[in-house]
Amino acid sequence: MPPQLAVVALWAENVPETAKFYRDAIGLEMIHEHTAERVHFRLGEHRSLVLLKGKPHPATDTVIERFPVVAFHVDDLEKAVERLNANGIETLEDIKEDSWSRWVMLHDPAGNLIELAVFTRSL
Repeated sequence: MPPQLAVVALWAENVPETAKFYRDAIGLEMIHEHTAERVHFRLGEHRSLVLLKGKPHPATDTVIERFPVVAFHVDDLEKAVERLNANGIETLEDIKEDSWSRWVMLHDPAGNLIELAVFTRSL
């Protein structure tokens, strides 16, 4: 079996505020809260998202100007957007789609560009 993704790390100056966003607006399960400087969320078996204290640094000099640092698969994109809206979170644009997927992009409280997506075809 080839290596598989285990941990995704994002930085936030205010870890508790950003952790609340990932727990309440995105719906991730918090599995370990070390301190106000580090929080872990479950992304699946043997996979996690860790929020670390620090300033995010978006990519510069990139060919694709708007590409998320991380994308989360959701089962129902419309329900996910409703959950965001119920938590006072606005998306950057309406739902977009291509032949592979449907998605919506937004910034987390730390400024990280993220995406919620539903795949319409297997990758």
